Amino acid sequence: MIRLAGTSSPETVARPCQGGALPAPERKGRTMSEQTRREFLKAAAAAGGSLAMGPLAGLAAEDGAVLTPAATSVEMAIARWQTAPASTEEMAGLATRLTGRAIGALGGMDRFVSKGDVVWVKPNIGWNRAPELAANTNPQVVAELVRLCLEAGAKKVRVGDNPCRPPKQTYRRSGIAAAAKAAGAEIVYLDESRFKEVDLGGQRLILWPLAPEILDADLLINVPVAKHHGLSQVTLCMKNYMGIIGGQRSAWHQDLSACLCDITAYLKPRLCVLDAVRTLTAHGPQGGNPEDVAQLGTVAAGTDIVALDAFGAELLGHRPEDIQTVKAAADCGLGRMDYRALAPAEMAVS
Repeated sequence: MIRLAGTSSPETVARPCQGGALPAPERKGRTMSEQTRREFLKAAAAAGGSLAMGPLAGLAAEDGAVLTPAATSVEMAIARWQTAPASTEEMAGLATRLTGRAIGALGGMDRFVSKGDVVWVKPNIGWNRAPELAANTNPQVVAELVRLCLEAGAKKVRVGDNPCRPPKQTYRRSGIAAAAKAAGAEIVYLDESRFKEVDLGGQRLILWPLAPEILDADLLINVPVAKHHGLSQVTLCMKNYMGIIGGQRSAWHQDLSACLCDITAYLKPRLCVLDAVRTLTAHGPQGGNPEDVAQLGTVAAGTDIVALDAFGAELLGHRPEDIQTVKAAADCGLGRMDYRALAPAEMAVS
């Protein structure tokens, strides 16, 4: 029996981890219009990914140079290319290098994977869209994570999602199935009839069906694409967990922040990788118009899911405190909204 505690009206939103209800949050300061945000992102991409708002000031000029000390103490790493690639092939190569640099700055995949582990890499494969449209995770980011896990001694690396469109279409069109398989992954099509109800013990989520294969893995690597979402403004790391649930997923949008806090608290994420090689700036989550895509050439990785979502919100032109899911998760103690306080390792890749 699926159980979603209570109800939430459009005028109120439950405070995750505490219960009760609060007035809907007011947006502070001037809200960036959709057109302004898209222009902002396009300008950032044209400038080689250097954001005018400056969340990543002072990138090292040398390829792969890390600006913080011991990798073993690094909880967040950000890799960004310096010059825009001239072709699709060059972009694929840069996506691979960005991913490798970000994981390397955290101390390498050995920090997370032990010999004999079964790892589940969870990208966003929700939509029947080609990689160039940025509706799904970049296939080369996924493939590099697979390779790094196997190199670190993983027994198996499985890749799968519970898409919004028919899996046979989304897995193929996204390019993820082919790229991950070539890197040595086992491609899994989730069977929702096999999902098991799990006692999440949350404030909003009591019982909900989850994919057992994912729960049984020794390590779950959450690897979403950073993009616009018509209902939640953005979709980043926490929202990517909706791809491991069954049931009536639309019900979560009645109180999305509380539901995402509950599933995140239950899963206790150890490693998330945020793909912003290409970002969808409007008409998300599905997109479809190349004009809505910005090439930001960035991959961020870390152990703090809230910090990564805060960083991703800035990449998409928002203040983290204005994104309800990010603020709620920080209020719950699931991570730090001020990602700069983690002194993230930053590096330039060309």
